[in-house]
Amino acid sequence: MAIHTDFHTHSSFSSDSHTPLEEMIRQAQALGFTHYCVTEHFDPDFPVDPVDQLDFNLDTKAYFSKALKLQSVCPSDFHLLTGVELGLQPHLADQLTDYVRNHPFDFVIGSSHLCHGRDPYYPSFYEGRSEKEAYEEYFLSILENIRTFDSFDVYGHLDYVVRYGPHKDAQYSFEKYRDILEDILKLLIEKGKGIEINTGGLKYGLKELHPCTGLLKRYKELGGEIVTVGSDAHNPENIGFGFARAEEVLKACGFRYYTLFQQRRPAFLPL
Repeated sequence: MAIHTDFHTHSSFSSDSHTPLEEMIRQAQALGFTHYCVTEHFDPDFPVDPVDQLDFNLDTKAYFSKALKLQSVCPSDFHLLTGVELGLQPHLADQLTDYVRNHPFDFVIGSSHLCHGRDPYYPSFYEGRSEKEAYEEYFLSILENIRTFDSFDVYGHLDYVVRYGPHKDAQYSFEKYRDILEDILKLLIEKGKGIEINTGGLKYGLKELHPCTGLLKRYKELGGEIVTVGSDAHNPENIGFGFARAEEVLKACGFRYYTLFQQRRPAFLPL
């Protein structure tokens, strides 16, 4: 397998993971990865989960302190990189811009975990309307985020909403939402931003990766070149999950390279 980086992972600095960062690093090293990027959640103004009481504010100072200590003992052929996954909402654009400016992240993912303040994880997001209407609202909210915020490197799991829809991705395709999704891709390319191929959706019973193959292929046709690969792992067992599938899909879509980031600068590695 050509892919030797994982650029979307979480440790116990994210409230939905219980794994110490040291354990995540050991697994990445055991898999032979050359670069491993932890991308802890930072979702200000995210409603506290009523059941699990999850709080997606990040203790950034403690995170960097731990990462720097661990970087100092990593072997020279293994690169531990510090990233963040931002939960984007238009009203947070100024706050998140300042946050990114004031911290030396290697990599920033922009993600949509909320749509107009509502969490598509819950069935209530889909109640009283069709699945298509719910998905369209979610995709339109991504456009709003990209128009108002620039301080990210790639957009994460672009079709994340299909993880939780009534029929997941059984009735979903790029063509069904082409007008909105193509506008998203064109705007990302215009702004010099990339997308990620996220294998985490496979664990939720999806038939395809995030984003679906049709969307990824169209990104390439429009001139998009920046694609990172991430497992969305919250535990060691899922680091690198589905990467052979990701490599196959990238090649089938015409990509010959995948991307890593260091100090917010992209580098392209052959598949």
